[in-house]
Amino acid sequence: MGKFIIRETATGIKFDLKAGNGEVIATSEVYNSEDACRKGIASVRKNAPVAAVEDQTVEGYAEQKHPKFEVYADKKGEFRFRLKATNGQIIATGEGYKAKASCLNGIESVKKNAPDAEIVKE
Repeated sequence: MGKFIIRETATGIKFDLKAGNGEVIATSEVYNSEDACRKGIASVRKNAPVAAVEDQTVEGYAEQKHPKFEVYADKKGEFRFRLKATNGQIIATGEGYKAKASCLNGIESVKKNAPDAEIVKE
């Protein structure tokens, strides 16, 4: 089962969503309070399971409504995703993947793990 790990950084508080195997599958922006961070987690829990996938690496891709996962290629040519809430705000991002299939697997892992993941503060 997945876990949301809340931790302090030099500039604020953020969360990582870890899969059952301990791998980080998504991370948040830096929040200015633990309360705001917990609201971000609640938003990921609510939006991830119902979010459509918008593959921006395909020419003429179909734009999806929010909430959605956006799949895109970064400057290094790696595939990444970001989860946007109903209001269009980015609430979680994934790491860079060499293969698009791996990126899509990361999205599926977020969808599967986020709803029931426990919250742990480090």
